[in-house]
Amino acid sequence: MNRVSPKVLALLATLTLMWGTNWPMFRIVLDEIPPWTFRVCTMASGALTLGAILVARGDSFAIPKGRWLALIAAAATNIAIWNVATTLAVLYIPSGHASVLAYTMPLWVAVLGFAFLRQRLTHRMVAAIVIGAVAVVALMLPNFGTYASAPLGLFWGLAAGFAWAVGTLIVKRTSWPGMGLSLTFWQVVLSIPVIVSGALLLEPMPPRWPSTGVVLLTIYIGAVPMALGTSMWFALVKLLPAQVAALSSIAIPIVAIVSGVLILHEPLSPLQTLAIGSTVISLWLALVPPRSVG
Repeated sequence: MNRVSPKVLALLATLTLMWGTNWPMFRIVLDEIPPWTFRVCTMASGALTLGAILVARGDSFAIPKGRWLALIAAAATNIAIWNVATTLAVLYIPSGHASVLAYTMPLWVAVLGFAFLRQRLTHRMVAAIVIGAVAVVALMLPNFGTYASAPLGLFWGLAAGFAWAVGTLIVKRTSWPGMGLSLTFWQVVLSIPVIVSGALLLEPMPPRWPSTGVVLLTIYIGAVPMALGTSMWFALVKLLPAQVAALSSIAIPIVAIVSGVLILHEPLSPLQTLAIGSTVISLWLALVPPRSVG
């Protein structure tokens, strides 16, 4: 494997911190803004940020011929479903726990690749899937007695990971000639009508205007973790070897857990700690290939 430059590793570390600390921010904002309205605001912030960067750089907004269907599918899974599911998950369970469920994405990729793309499941990958499933069960068991709606948190957290896996496979298996930041921009823009429709149909107007701090935090979440972070992710999965990109996927839920404990004082029991450790082992087995002998 070629040596990865310090600048690229720094970018990877930045993305890990950006996405990991994003999860407790969800919980803070959702205390004042309903979930669908919150996502409308972050989508608008993200689209404006990406559009401004594209204009400033003189990049093209053009979509390659024959890519509209793939682009719509990628937008639905990577952006629309992911954003709604992760937002709903943190309403029902602690944000750090929701992040662990959402970042089971690599395991879903393995299962989908085996089921639909005829990719071989190695013994190592089977072990990763089994350990990952055990980790999810262990993570949720203590919450069923504490949170009456914990099953909904489990469902939405896993739905987010599944949708992201489908979107990742769509992006990886499609050629996007000439599309850099515009790939993320159009996915965000195409998702906005869906999120706006959900907000209009399912949510009343907020009873009061949110605080200035929450408004600024919402703008930040849309512009930085969602827009720039997603663009960084799409760039890194193309540029980096799988072993290095895996470090981000493994570390992000841990950063989210620690952030939730420190910022929101979320619970962390020994069983949940064991579940988090199992998730790390599962993702490591799934993403980092064994060293060759000899």
